[in-house]
Amino acid sequence: MMLNTAQITKKYGKPNQQGSYLTTIHLPYPMVLAWDTKTKVTKMRCHKLIANDFIAVFNDLLDYYGYEKIVELGIDRFGGCFNFRAMRGGSDYSRHSWAIAIDLDPDRNQLKETSATARFARPEYKPMIDIFYKHGFISLGREKNYDWMHFEKGE
Repeated sequence: MMLNTAQITKKYGKPNQQGSYLTTIHLPYPMVLAWDTKTKVTKMRCHKLIANDFIAVFNDLLDYYGYEKIVELGIDRFGGCFNFRAMRGGSDYSRHSWAIAIDLDPDRNQLKETSATARFARPEYKPMIDIFYKHGFISLGREKNYDWMHFEKGE
């Protein structure tokens, strides 16, 4: 279930630019920056309360797909986790402000794309989305049929 801002603030605290609630996790496989695929990403900052959940997701993705398939499918294209900002088109905080969300392969899963064109809506990505759900994350693509790149911690 998606959490509203009040529920997120109660559970994770008030977001801030300094990210005093962040921790750094080491990824079980290298990723690449979505906008610069020559730049490797081997660690990520996320909210300390869900660090183990992110690690579990990445480990399960690696176990299920294997690294070569992860790269082939673009699951390794890191679009960001912590970014203190307002939601696009709104005044409320983005879930990225708490570092409880991640974007993957944003170039091929644009914000307003629907299942008609978003890559992550294809059948080969269903296991990936199921793995996120297994660890308490939700997919905006599955829930609202837009922003297929975005996975955020739910209830």
